[in-house]
Amino acid sequence: MAGGKETPRQKMIGMMYLVLTALLALQVSNQILQKFILINDGLERTSTNYIQKNQFSVNIISSTVEQQGNNPVDIPKVEAAREIREKSSDLYNYLEDAKNLLIEQSNAINDEGNFKTSALKNTDIPGNLFNNNRLGYEMQERLNAFPEELNQILGELEISSSFEKIAKDASEIDLFKNDVDVNYKDYVNLNYVKSPIGAVLAIISQHQNEVLNIESEALTAITNSLGSFIFEADKLKAQVAANSNVVAAGTTFEAEMFLASSSSSTELKMTADGREIPVEAGFGKIQFPVAPASNYDDRGLAPRTLTGEIIVPIGGQDSVFTINYEYFVAEPVIKVSSEVVNQLYAECANDLVIEVPALGNSYAPEFSVTGGRAIKGARPSDVTVIPGASGSVNITVSSGGNRIGTVEYDIKPVPAPSIQPYVGDTQVNEQNPYAANALTNLQIRAVPEPTFGRTMPNDANFEVTAGEVRLVRNDVPRESVNITGRNVAVRNLLAQAQSGDRLIIIAREVTRTNFMGNKIKSPVNEISQISIR
Repeated sequence: MAGGKETPRQKMIGMMYLVLTALLALQVSNQILQKFILINDGLERTSTNYIQKNQFSVNIISSTVEQQGNNPVDIPKVEAAREIREKSSDLYNYLEDAKNLLIEQSNAINDEGNFKTSALKNTDIPGNLFNNNRLGYEMQERLNAFPEELNQILGELEISSSFEKIAKDASEIDLFKNDVDVNYKDYVNLNYVKSPIGAVLAIISQHQNEVLNIESEALTAITNSLGSFIFEADKLKAQVAANSNVVAAGTTFEAEMFLASSSSSTELKMTADGREIPVEAGFGKIQFPVAPASNYDDRGLAPRTLTGEIIVPIGGQDSVFTINYEYFVAEPVIKVSSEVVNQLYAECANDLVIEVPALGNSYAPEFSVTGGRAIKGARPSDVTVIPGASGSVNITVSSGGNRIGTVEYDIKPVPAPSIQPYVGDTQVNEQNPYAANALTNLQIRAVPEPTFGRTMPNDANFEVTAGEVRLVRNDVPRESVNITGRNVAVRNLLAQAQSGDRLIIIAREVTRTNFMGNKIKSPVNEISQISIR
């Protein structure tokens, strides 16, 4: 039961909800909004399968009790099953009305019956409807009352259950409870405030799936509590009930394959795409990794067909029922975060965060790089890319052995530093003359370009390693000293200096120490001067 050890279906539903909620924090493109609608369509089709399955379960409970002679212990379970079906149907229709109200207020559907992309981006209407008009808080109350009501109904039948709340605040969700930027948000602000309409529709459809899933588990618990019986099926039909028929490459496809009118007393064998699958209480458990497709259509989808077989012993012989189930593989979107995301600096440690939000917790990335090399970071999504000297870098992203895609970046040369004289930690103002004794602690610094220095601190260590400082009087050089590092020994020059003389600083070479401690020399020709008073 919910609240104990989670079934694969419950885990999939929880993961999908968390992925949908986390995606609301992204700045979504038109393509992602369209995929929200495709996911919503898949959830609605799954709900239709759920409703048929749950109504069938109610009918089975009723007919089973009747066939067993209307045992007084089991008669109340028939009415309980019908009450659960009615409560689920009422809540499902309530959520459907909420979606229709949102579509109506946003005028989201055009005359041809298709969603308008401009309307799907709207974030004001969901906030006004669900927060300002309090519909979201009413919805949260009804959603969370539903599992409590089912726990009470089953408790009166002495059937153990512990269904959890559906509409949770951020602090109640493991993904968000330790995130100080999110965990203060309640259910409404987390899901609907500043959320695009396309995403909100998918979240409400996901809630409908959760309601029907809890109902399904409750009806299964009632069925399992009935006395044993012999059931002879006169009509048989193979079915597949999937969490969604739109899945992202790299995630796990999960579904239940079942034979309508099946009996728990009948031993069934099932296969999916030629592989035998485990059967529990008459239901086959399908689970396999989804490989990426070779070709996606303009919606980012690729059709796939699952072929299943259910082998049923009837009259002493095995009968085979075949089902073909169509689903779609959605092309995952790679998201790269970095201050230098448009171009990568040559021969430098460029720190990137590469994520595929659609994969959720199943994301187990591997990175391969051409035109450079990669070093894994502390977190799975962290990677440091060291490009070559020029050209471009291709980063191929895989997850769980499945190739997700490739991102390409141009290689940007390291910007040259500026050569600046300092006295101690104070930069020299070349417009002002200085007393000779004020320049004894002269330093010649190579200062990195500000953006490079901020974003690549481990690669922005520059030093002037060749050049000279000349004492010039009346445009005639008098003496000079070499520059071999930051500090320059100019005491002898200054001892000879007179008012009106100048120190001419000529930098001829700069050495950069990179993140590995390697020293890279570059020629320069930078000249500056300091007047002596």
